[in-house]
Amino acid sequence: MHLKNTFPVRKAKASGLQESPSTIFSAPEKMTRQTLRSLLSRKSFGRCSNHDLPASSSSSDVSMMEEKVARAEAIIVKWDPDASAYANITSLFYESRSEAHRFLAEVSDLQRAMLAFVAAAGRARLSHPCLVRAQTLMQAAMRRLVKEFYQILAANRDLLDPESVSVSVRSAHSSVSEEPDYDSWEYRSPEEEALAAGESISKVERAAAIAMADLRAIADTMVSAGYSKECITTYQTLRKCIVDEGLCRLGFERLSLAHVLKLDWAMLELKVRSWLGASRVALRTLFHGEHVLLDHVFAGSDTVREALFAYIAGDAALHFLSFPVSVAKSKRSPEKLFRLLDLYDTIVELWPEIELVFSFESTAVVRAQALASLSKLAETACATLADFESAILRESSRLAVPGGGVHPMTRYTMNYISLLADYESSLAEIFADCPLQTPSPIPDFFLDTSQAPAVHPPASCPSSPGTTTSSYISAVAEKLAWLVFALLCKLDGKTETYQDVGLSCLFLANNLQYIVSKVRSCQLLELLGEEWAARHAAKARQHAAGYGRVAWGRMAAGVPKGEVSAGEAGEWIRAFIAALEAACATQAGWVVTDPGMREEVREAVRGMVVPAFRGFYARWHPVIEDVAVASYSPDDVREQLGKLFSGSGSGSGPNRSKVSSRTA
Repeated sequence: MHLKNTFPVRKAKASGLQESPSTIFSAPEKMTRQTLRSLLSRKSFGRCSNHDLPASSSSSDVSMMEEKVARAEAIIVKWDPDASAYANITSLFYESRSEAHRFLAEVSDLQRAMLAFVAAAGRARLSHPCLVRAQTLMQAAMRRLVKEFYQILAANRDLLDPESVSVSVRSAHSSVSEEPDYDSWEYRSPEEEALAAGESISKVERAAAIAMADLRAIADTMVSAGYSKECITTYQTLRKCIVDEGLCRLGFERLSLAHVLKLDWAMLELKVRSWLGASRVALRTLFHGEHVLLDHVFAGSDTVREALFAYIAGDAALHFLSFPVSVAKSKRSPEKLFRLLDLYDTIVELWPEIELVFSFESTAVVRAQALASLSKLAETACATLADFESAILRESSRLAVPGGGVHPMTRYTMNYISLLADYESSLAEIFADCPLQTPSPIPDFFLDTSQAPAVHPPASCPSSPGTTTSSYISAVAEKLAWLVFALLCKLDGKTETYQDVGLSCLFLANNLQYIVSKVRSCQLLELLGEEWAARHAAKARQHAAGYGRVAWGRMAAGVPKGEVSAGEAGEWIRAFIAALEAACATQAGWVVTDPGMREEVREAVRGMVVPAFRGFYARWHPVIEDVAVASYSPDDVREQLGKLFSGSGSGSGPNRSKVSSRTA
């Protein structure tokens, strides 16, 4: 049941607040039978419900009623805001808390006396002058109490912030009974109130506890007397502003879907970051604190609390939890996926609080909105991931990466996939409702989840029937493995951009090694498995070995095995040096990006070339007449080969100039 249908609210002024409490009650009207009958037939909660109404058939009850009226009149008239300027501008609870206690007690006694008086003789007494006077006093008392209620709420606006409220109520519950007896409520000084609220809380929280106790006492008295609408009207006006302003201070701005769709991604991302930063405080402090305050002030009626909370927080919570849907409906792009997953993660994390705080039937729409946001975020995340996959498969650039280094597509794709792996729990839940689809099956050897950890679907949200832990984790691992597989297929096709076979082998070795290193450095290793990483690392080494065979195998195999003359030996060494320098010059810009693999490749090339040259050189250099050629030692060859793969552009040895001058 919506609050505005249950408790009609007077039209607000331009300032956004309703009319002041002094105008809620009209001037005293002539009491009629209908007015009294309406008043006395109202159902109340709290103190009045705990008392038996005494019935009397004797004339002495008139005297008793007159005595009750006279005693109540003394204090009610004194504090009637319409009776004196002093009473109009002064706060009863601020001036004298002991007198405030007596005021509440007299009002409650008067209410009980009125009910007993009518019950004793029925309708015949509805027009009795004593009862009419009592009702006039009751109206004056309610004017006073609604004014006090308003003043306490307004004056303690900062004290009644959600965080202080939560702490104060927890402390009060730990030191006083859950259901205090307000009929036997005894006056306590502010110091005693603070002591009852708990020794460990701060002065601010103690003051908040006192204010909350006063509000509850007034609310109980007014609702018991049948004046719940006036009390509720004042409360809902002030507290709704508190919630709306609280969200605004947290940085949340109400934006329509049309507005969100017009924002560029840079601006929309700022809005998303702001929402993410505000979400936990909004749910765990702002909305929860408002719920706690209502539970305390209107503890006597579940109906009142539910209707008030729906009015005060329902609309704000709906707007807050619908923002992720607007983001999900904006134009899709790969970079938005992680913010979508952040939003999804946050709602899943806060779902227990959402269920707890908005547990009323009238706030079921808030819970439904949270689930709708999860559904839309999951749907858009799946579509965005499909877009990313399509972008990999459609990538068709023919530009060769200089030196056979790591392709930009490899860096971007692996960085993207490694970030996706951090969201494995969210992806597991999303894939449960978004079946995996791949253009072609992944080879069995490509995926290894033997070491993958157990990933359970979030227990706080509904999951698909029939799903198991293994199916959740395998879905995530298989999807990410497919993306890596698609990347490798594209890289294999890009080797055609290189004219040199050795360079294409180096290109594949560099990119595959980068992929393996990326996998081992993040959560991907847990998903794909160490066996996967080891298998692909071996493939990277195979590509590097292929480079060595293609680029240096012929030179190593060209060393003469039989007998040659001294002149032929000199010519062969001269030709060897020229070929070495030409190869080094050609490969001066080639790179091996991984430091460990770079040393492995260098040693492999040295192991092919240097031993073959050393054996020939050791046998023939003593008889070679050309000093420059004879001085080119195996150590020079080793040093020159050691300068490869750094991409520095320097591949010549120290003796290049003197050898070239003799062979020119």
